[in-house]
Amino acid sequence: MIILLFFLTHWYLSLFFQTFFLHRYTSHSMFKMNIFWERTFFFLTFLVQGSSFLQPAAYGEMHRKHHSFSDTNKDPHSPLWSKNIFSFMWKTFKEYRNLSTQFIDDVSKSSDLPRWKLIETLGESMIVRIFFVSFYSLLYWIYAPSFWFFLLIPFHIFMGPIHGFIVNWFGHKNGYRNHKELPDNSKNTLPIDLLMMGELYQNNHHKSPNKPKFSHRWFELDLGYLIMHLLHTLKVIRLV
Repeated sequence: MIILLFFLTHWYLSLFFQTFFLHRYTSHSMFKMNIFWERTFFFLTFLVQGSSFLQPAAYGEMHRKHHSFSDTNKDPHSPLWSKNIFSFMWKTFKEYRNLSTQFIDDVSKSSDLPRWKLIETLGESMIVRIFFVSFYSLLYWIYAPSFWFFLLIPFHIFMGPIHGFIVNWFGHKNGYRNHKELPDNSKNTLPIDLLMMGELYQNNHHKSPNKPKFSHRWFELDLGYLIMHLLHTLKVIRLV
């Protein structure tokens, strides 16, 4: 039970900070917050993503490119231009690596994207990534009831990219379309998206890229937006 609880907690915390801080804030500026809360969520993103930490600036730049060239050959992560899952992941990794190196080397880069040189450097450090991998492995060594549970460790190690893969692969291949007029191949994979906190409403999102709420129909549920609305009510953030 401890291992399953840890896995689910890590899954949804990592997912929340990816959709809330990396996607909806960094990439699309769907809400505003002061520097204290920005630094707080920046650090928590690093802490929760751990070994799979993604630099917010590099993530934001790559995702904006995805919207500008959605499902064309210039899209950094469109499944339509990849032969299989592995080539898809490799193309996305190369794009992210180029951007992350560019941002981490250019401290004074003028950008509206959130920057924190210390956390960016720590997050990209191989020593820090190994520390997180060791931490995950130690927890499983202590609490896993059988060695079969060790098969979950790679999910912890690559949690951020796994979430990105699920959204961008399935969200542009499988599902229904509320907005069929869009020129890309975006789809809503799940009618009730409990798995990815609203991120699998890709067709809705591509219709209105800067709209905080991804659900458009009465049966669609965007958990990410509900949490954002709560934080807005508590005056932690201000929805645009």
